Amino acid sequence: MHRSSGVKSSLPRRLALGAAALSLLAASVFSQGVLAEAANTTGLAVTDTTVTVGQLHSATGTMAISETGAIQAERLAIEQINAQGGVLGRQVKIIQEDGASDWPTFAEKAKKLLEADKVAAVFGCWTSASRKAVLPIFEKDNGLLYYPTFYEGLEQSKNVFYTGQEATQQILSALDWLAKEKGAKTFYLVGSDYIWPRTSMKIARKHIENVLHGEVVGEEYYPLGGTQFGSLTNKIKLKKPDVVFAAVVGGSNVAFYKQLKAAGITSARQTLLTLSVTEDEMLGIGGENMAGFYSSMKYFQTLDNPNNKTFVEAFKAKYGKDAVVGDVTQAAYLGPWLWKMAVEKAGSFDVDKVVAASPGLELKTAPEGYVKVHDNHHLWSRSRIAQIQPDGTFKVVYESPELIEPNPFPKGYQ
Repeated sequence: MHRSSGVKSSLPRRLALGAAALSLLAASVFSQGVLAEAANTTGLAVTDTTVTVGQLHSATGTMAISETGAIQAERLAIEQINAQGGVLGRQVKIIQEDGASDWPTFAEKAKKLLEADKVAAVFGCWTSASRKAVLPIFEKDNGLLYYPTFYEGLEQSKNVFYTGQEATQQILSALDWLAKEKGAKTFYLVGSDYIWPRTSMKIARKHIENVLHGEVVGEEYYPLGGTQFGSLTNKIKLKKPDVVFAAVVGGSNVAFYKQLKAAGITSARQTLLTLSVTEDEMLGIGGENMAGFYSSMKYFQTLDNPNNKTFVEAFKAKYGKDAVVGDVTQAAYLGPWLWKMAVEKAGSFDVDKVVAASPGLELKTAPEGYVKVHDNHHLWSRSRIAQIQPDGTFKVVYESPELIEPNPFPKGYQ
């Protein structure tokens, strides 16, 4: 009797405890959004508690000087996202691969991340050459790439979101400013020898000749990682252009600007505007070698707004008080946040659903101030020009009054 009574009396309690447990489980599932089966129908690396993404940048080689900041910014964003509860309630795990400044390696690592690791998204690449190398793989495997670098435009893919500027937002705006503010009529075009500088200078030449009615008096390209610019300095002295318009990238910048200074080509005698030097590269170049020259970007560390102050403080707290933030670093930071917003709007990690949810997203906490995702997968953003100071910082001297609509296929420039 006693045992039977005990069983009967404990049954309601067990039912109650079971109901409470189910209630807690339901609450947990609700807080996470949806279970993996519903949020992931395409076999991505998603569980009920985690989601795995990839990072694919050059941690070694000539491009590491430029790409290290992007790696750091993406990791900071993901750390902050995880601290806020993750994405659809899942903690974000990272698989990092090194493209090693080698385009075939980028393609190989992209294939691994998408086909073997099944990552939900990849944050990566810097050069257009690396992006072009991985693009067919992302399109074939229906992967998702967030690409952070200012670039030449002339591209649009369902599988890529471009968080940097395209040519009309950076190149054309800079040339218009040089013509108006500096009275520039003659230009010497200089770049590293690969797709982004060559295509950028093709666009620049068309704008100079057809819109500004100016003249290109020289055009030179140098191997990626090259360090010999002696003949170039002599040609610049001979031609005396109003502006040297530069798109030299990576480690080559150190030799380029040191040799310009050694040849007496300084801001006291020559206007120079770069499309590719940010605070990241200045660590290697040294402000004394570029003082007075200009840079065209959408972001500089010195921007005075609350979003940027919070971002820079967090970046320095994680990577050291001497750490700097450049344009691509900031654009890389936007990638994980835009992905999180799209996933949670879609209620799914599935690439097609994330892509469909992305146009129109507004990131009001962006360090650059505010960005909005366009239907063409680029961002509305402002154009800015800054003058480089002797200490290596950048003083903003021009900001476009409005956000510039991205136009990756400008008529007359293709």
